[in-house]
Amino acid sequence: MAIEVDMMKKVPVSEQAPEERAHNFEEVCLGYNEEEARAEATRCLNCKNPKCVEGCPVSINIPGFIAKIKEGDMAGAYDVIGEASSLPAVCGRVCPQETQCEGVCIRGIKGEAVSIGKLERFTADWAAEQGISPKAPSEKKNIKVAVIGAGPSGLTCAGDLAKMGYDVTIYEALHKAGGVLVYGIPEFRLPKEKVVAREIENVKALGVKIKTDYVIGRSETIDELMEDEGYSAVYIASGAGLPMFMHIPGEQALGVYSANEYLTRANLMKAYRDDHDTPINVGRKTVVVGGGNVAMDAARTALRLGSEVTVVYRRSEKELPARAEEVHHAKEEGIRFELLTNPVEILEDENGLVKGIRVIKMELGEPDASGRRRPVEIEGSEYEIECDLVIMALGTTPNPLIAGTTDNLETNKKKCIVADEETGATSRNGVFAGGDCATGAATVILAMGAGRKAAKGIDNYIKGQL
Repeated sequence: MAIEVDMMKKVPVSEQAPEERAHNFEEVCLGYNEEEARAEATRCLNCKNPKCVEGCPVSINIPGFIAKIKEGDMAGAYDVIGEASSLPAVCGRVCPQETQCEGVCIRGIKGEAVSIGKLERFTADWAAEQGISPKAPSEKKNIKVAVIGAGPSGLTCAGDLAKMGYDVTIYEALHKAGGVLVYGIPEFRLPKEKVVAREIENVKALGVKIKTDYVIGRSETIDELMEDEGYSAVYIASGAGLPMFMHIPGEQALGVYSANEYLTRANLMKAYRDDHDTPINVGRKTVVVGGGNVAMDAARTALRLGSEVTVVYRRSEKELPARAEEVHHAKEEGIRFELLTNPVEILEDENGLVKGIRVIKMELGEPDASGRRRPVEIEGSEYEIECDLVIMALGTTPNPLIAGTTDNLETNKKKCIVADEETGATSRNGVFAGGDCATGAATVILAMGAGRKAAKGIDNYIKGQL
């Protein structure tokens, strides 16, 4: 039976029921089937001036691939996406489409935007089911380029350079490639074997080599890569893995984690599984401090491990930086939100274990440098929340190791590598940088966009045009 399409509303997508998914690590969103995808594709207006493409950091030809889905040409749709993106199954799941491509969709002016992200996910998953993967270019240049970091920015830059024919090797510090895709984003949002590993294999199919357990700055320096190994250019995409803390009393108590460590243990080291021996603290009651996507990921992971979870955030719900979909899912699953609330002390017992957190109520004052209204403490409003686990999800900064082991590489006061926004070029000749190590912590798709720009910048540099 054909699906009836309301042109003003998205075709609904299936999800696990909240009461079920709160107790497992299986993917929450089940995605479109072919009939649903083709029905949703009919809603696209195929605009002559597609704002959605402008809103996409990697400039996917969105009307082009959706038109192919509408025709039933799924392989063609995958080819169109592949011209711009090396990680479509990832982006279809974790990109904040509501503030990017879908946020400027013309269909969304009088109704709901076309479900671009879900259609991208469908296309990538369909290609995987059919065993379709990208093919390496037939013509290859005998020119070596090194990429530091196998996260979304590094994988994207490497994939684009490989398509141009360059001999590309990625150096990854951890034992698995993927960066934040494997250690940060939970399984229930981004399956590791089904999606991430598959996308990495697609990048390798282009001819990209990946060396893991290789710490640039320790195993080898940038100087040695260029002078001894013969690399013509280097792209630094090492991310921002150094966690931030509040520096409040009690923050060193046993039972306080950074979200970075907590999610790395749960995701990359599979600490949530009984057959893996990396331990993780499963609190009876957990408080997560922060309001971004990482905070939602940490909170929803703790919930699945069996804890009661409260999110503490110093601004109102309107200012929550996390995706609306993630906040909605968290609430459905039973996570409690204490908004306009800020920690002032972590309480510990006589053994140094967390026993609670003291917080203070806030009100919003004038806007700060970010444009959001500044939270101001309400005097005399302190109270305590009982907990035995606290997860700090306050953001991350770049690790200074790489920049500190080479000369002439300019960094700013936040320890970010200074890089040109359009080309990725740094103060060091032949060295480029992008993603979180240059901008501070941001989204997967913005890191990918930086990787694409850097690939073009490196190509122009090697050709003598930069």
